[in-house]
Amino acid sequence: MKSKSVKPRLAACAAFAALLTAAFFATESGAQPNSVKKIADGVWFREGDMKQGHSNNTIIEMKDYLIVVDANFPSGARLALADAKKLSPKPVKYVFITHHHGDHDYGSAVWTSNGATTFAYKAVVDELNRYEPARWREAAKSRKDVAELNRDTPEYPKETFDKSPYILKDSTREVQFLFFGWAHTRGDGFAWLPKERVLATGDASTNGPYNNTADANLGNWPKVMEAAEKLHPQFVLPGHGPSGGPEILTGQASFMVELRKAAQQAADRGKKLEDIVTMKDGKPVATAIVLPASAQHWVGNSLPTQVMNAYSEVTQKKPAGDVPHQ
Repeated sequence: MKSKSVKPRLAACAAFAALLTAAFFATESGAQPNSVKKIADGVWFREGDMKQGHSNNTIIEMKDYLIVVDANFPSGARLALADAKKLSPKPVKYVFITHHHGDHDYGSAVWTSNGATTFAYKAVVDELNRYEPARWREAAKSRKDVAELNRDTPEYPKETFDKSPYILKDSTREVQFLFFGWAHTRGDGFAWLPKERVLATGDASTNGPYNNTADANLGNWPKVMEAAEKLHPQFVLPGHGPSGGPEILTGQASFMVELRKAAQQAADRGKKLEDIVTMKDGKPVATAIVLPASAQHWVGNSLPTQVMNAYSEVTQKKPAGDVPHQ
């Protein structure tokens, strides 16, 4: 791991609120917001409350300290920290940021002020440079927990790594931090516990209709899931939605394949974006695209936006994340 000296630069502000457009699906069957579930000895999964925009967290106990996966929003960070203290008297030494989105990163200052070191794959810093401080400032307008930090930009990871895997290991446990490529974002990181066969994925996989595709590479996303599947995890801890098994990875990949295929088929039939996506006040609100039953678990009210991103990707022949935001 190496330290990075970074300076944020102003980038075009995407509609940051779209990050969690499916937040109201928090009542999805099986969801248990703010619950803490033991996955293995010394490994816990904390399910975030989507009504508050919170991500999930994974808490991992090492010999002398704890590792937490994802910084969450500030309010989510405080809740996760409080639960970590209930689970173990050991301090949180490291917080791994899976990607740059606010619900996984904006709580960083909460953790570091409590003595933790935040770290991430190097491309997370590149993404922050690309989109901040515009998104932070936009979030501060609607989120009290962000505004109360009295910052003009998010706190960057204190450390980064550029070779995968990066490993933290002691006499009790090994944790590998992995990068498989551009899926949800250019910097998607995974935390893998090889002995326990536990994989924490951030938003590279979700368990339910929680996918934000604005910064994504939809064509490459299934390949990233395939790489993750090759680890043969027993437990998959997604960025949003309940924990589960490898079916989360295969389902996530299938959804992205079907989404992109539907957009490609529409384009091949000569359909224009306005033929398949209905806009209102400049935002996608409905779509004529219907995905197959096998993908419905991942379909929610954000589907019109996802279709728009997929259509942009296939027609402009570059990743959705490289297409200027609508």
